[in-house]
Formats: sequence, C-alpha cells, structure tokens
Amino acid sequence: MPSRTYSFDEAADKLAQYISEHSRIVFFGGAGTSTESGIPDFRSQDGVFAKQQVYPHAPEIMVSRPFYDRDPEMFYTFYRDKLIHPEAKPNVGHQVLAQLEQQGKLQAVITQNIDGLHQAAGSKEVIELHGSVHRNDCLSCKKRYPLATVLESVSVIPYCPACGGVLKPDVVLYGETLNEQVIADAVRNVEHTDLLIIAGTSLSVQPAASFAQMGSQAATVIINRTSTPFDNAADAVFNHSSGLLLEAAFKRL
Repeated sequence: MPSRTYSFDEAADKLAQYISEHSRIVFFGGAGTSTESGIPDFRSQDGVFAKQQVYPHAPEIMVSRPFYDRDPEMFYTFYRDKLIHPEAKPNVGHQVLAQLEQQGKLQAVITQNIDGLHQAAGSKEVIELHGSVHRNDCLSCKKRYPLATVLESVSVIPYCPACGGVLKPDVVLYGETLNEQVIADAVRNVEHTDLLIIAGTSLSVQPAASFAQMGSQAATVIINRTSTPFDNAADAVFNHSSGLLLEAAFKRL
C-alpha cells in the first residue's frame, strides 16, 4: 500500500525507475493531462461542470444526446464555448508519451479526452474512449468532416457541405454508449501491460474505474493532484502535475 508522500524529485526518480524497468507500458489519462495545455477539466473547482454558467441548463444536460437532438443550436453554442480548444497545444506530458512510444516502451495511450493532443504530439496508438472533436459526422449522408468544418461554419449549427444535413461531433455524449470496439481495444491493452500509468483522472466514473482494476496484475502508478478511490491498491501514488512529472522522469532515464 502506498502510504508515503513523495516530493517532486522523489516522485520523478521513482517514476523513472518504473519506466526503465518495464517495456509494455500503457498510459491511461483523463482531463488532468490536458490542463497544462490550458484546457479546463470538468469536476475540479475550476472545471467546466463546477463553475457557475451563464447557460439555462446544467452542463451535464447540455452535453447529452437528448439535448443535442432537441436544441442543436444551444448545444453547439455551449460546445463551441466550453469544449473546443483549437488553440491548445500538446504539453510536455503528451510529448514524453510520444517519445516513449517511439522508443518501443509505451504500447498505447488510452484517453478520456476529446482534444486530439496526443496525436498532435506524435502518438500513434491512441485509444479515444469518448471520441474526438476532430471528427464530425453528417447524420444524413454519414460523410465525415474535420474540426475546421465546424469552426468555419457561418451558422452556429454546422451543416454538411455535401447534403445539408446536421453535423454531430464524434464525441460520446451523455445518454450515448461507448464504442464496443474501442472498449475492447482498451481492455486488451490493459490486460497485456506490465506497467499501467494512470494520470489526471479521479477514477470516479466508468470505465476508468474498471481499467484500474483490470490492471491489478501489472505494476500500477497513479499520478493525480487529488486522491482517487484506487490509491491504496496502486504500487505508487504521486500527487503532482502529470506533465511536469513525466518530463522530469523522462530526463532521468
């Protein structure tokens, strides 16, 4: 049971040791891995769901599939304002993970994020549990468009340039189920890892909690500023910024 508190340098040394001793690493990250890129998380005191909003409904309602179907204009108003961050760039954590993959040590990144920053940093094997803002599908003709189509739309609701149908971002909204193949890919990687690094997630919702349990046969490290329900089951817990800690550990390899 990880009972001690590590200073930043101690945590970097320890994380570097874990990385150097393992060769089939899987990284599972949540919203906290992108906060260093200027993207707010959801449930912290400064998160999207916690702040007082100027919108007529709670954020959880406005990013639900029933709300999208009922009021796509208000959905897209909120979505553009709070969930799209085209100016965001990969941070040092994203870059380190891409480098570890290039070295053959990291086999996959599993992310709850929809921002595409892992791919922008150079990661190839990225499993996006909740989809991506960079893919947008026409509900009528099923053609797929990049984020630029949404950003450049002259109307709040983006329409398909080919048939005029309404576009929907390829993100999992409340009330929708996760893609079965995506889940299967994530499970396969977690079951075959020898080191599971969990970062930037409270592990308070599914399937995040399940992945933490599935990785119990491997060494498990949690990097999160606040405690999680699985801290006692992890081999080490580092309450530090994930990006900066990954960078410091990588420099020690």
